[in-house]
Amino acid sequence: MRVAVAFVLALSTLLAGCFGEGEQTISEEEPETPIWLDYEMVDTVPAISPWEFTTIDLNLNESTTTTWAVFNKDYGGNCCEHYLATTIEGDILNIGGEYPVWSEDRGHEWDTYIPEALPALGQCITAVPTNPGQEGLGEGSIVQATNGDIISMSWFPYIGGDGKIDKFYAILYDDSEQEWKWCYNRMTEPFYDRSWQVEVVGPISSAYGNGDWASLVVSNFWHQSGNLGGQISVDGLNYFNFQFAGRNSNQGLEDVNLNFSDLPAYYDVNKPHKEMRAFPLPSGGLYFPQYFSDGTSAFLDTTLNWNKHDVQFPSEYCQLDSTGALHCVSLSGTTFTHHLSYDGGSSWATQNYSDENWAQIEEWEFQANGALDLFVLNVRYQSAEGPDVDVLYHVRDYSESMEPDTLTYIGLGDLDSTSGAGNDIRFDFASLAILNDGGVVVAYHDSSDPDPLFAVEIEMPVY
Repeated sequence: MRVAVAFVLALSTLLAGCFGEGEQTISEEEPETPIWLDYEMVDTVPAISPWEFTTIDLNLNESTTTTWAVFNKDYGGNCCEHYLATTIEGDILNIGGEYPVWSEDRGHEWDTYIPEALPALGQCITAVPTNPGQEGLGEGSIVQATNGDIISMSWFPYIGGDGKIDKFYAILYDDSEQEWKWCYNRMTEPFYDRSWQVEVVGPISSAYGNGDWASLVVSNFWHQSGNLGGQISVDGLNYFNFQFAGRNSNQGLEDVNLNFSDLPAYYDVNKPHKEMRAFPLPSGGLYFPQYFSDGTSAFLDTTLNWNKHDVQFPSEYCQLDSTGALHCVSLSGTTFTHHLSYDGGSSWATQNYSDENWAQIEEWEFQANGALDLFVLNVRYQSAEGPDVDVLYHVRDYSESMEPDTLTYIGLGDLDSTSGAGNDIRFDFASLAILNDGGVVVAYHDSSDPDPLFAVEIEMPVY
């Protein structure tokens, strides 16, 4: 095993003023013990590449090392990123590179779906992806829908032909038929850049067709250019250009119920990447907090029409988990705030995250799992000393206390990288997922590998 670098930090300074107020008095009769005394190795099969990462009990200001399994870009990534997700069955999904890659056993064995057969009928075109000389540069997105299907896509740049250089391949796992399908979609406009993808809960009845759900894909390029539009599909294969509502447009007001409870387990895994800035609604449709210029939210209904919901959210980055809890995370300077609501957004409890060593926030991501009562926050920050550092906060039993239990340093924390094409050392975005046994899957980057890595938690509390 390789041991992570020892961070020369005074824990009392590291934690001062960040979580709660005052000091706790420890009873002499019942002294508190470090949280990791209850940890177990949840996977008895040796990992392909086990690492030890420094973990801090934030309540006691004590540290130890915990075991994680580490994977490089050969397990679904590319030069610059991983796009991680999980399923309710406990699979790890990754489409950081060209094709969906998955493991059903916490990373011991891996499978890849590479399109070979003819695509489905419709607008699909018989054109198996090829990218001679540019292998490894494809990138996509993936998520499990609320009926068990897995919707994903891959963007292939630099291929040429057909009068364009971008190629959009829809890739679907049909749960009812237990098989993968694919479709090359010739778009009227170049797709251009990594996608963010999300399910629109159905049943859908729209001008684009009908289906159990719709899949909405937004290019990172178009998103950064002001949400100029995306692509939508009601079968996960045939996609059509889809116009977004203008930020200043006058949409009809819609009364949207956001108060839910006891939802299917899918709502703990179908969270899109935070940059999608939306979350699926169990009653049908898709919700965009803080979408309009006046701070109100947008609601994409099951007819795939846009509406306005006159409610102010604390952030545009939100998730609804299987208990019905709404989680939002906001960032102001170098201070994160976790907002939690159990009444559909009428009231919010908050918890702040900050550190004097955070010179600048580079990337971040969060996720909650209602069934496990678990919230995690991943932060990649530029340290005051210079290198970028990857950390992961665990909040166990968030329904009882929003204060984090542990802080884990993921990797060596010794590499300065920058997102974006043209940079020599790239880590383009954070990515995070939670397995059904509570294990976290998280991307990071350090000097041990020229490309970003991801780690799977092995040593942890048993749920």
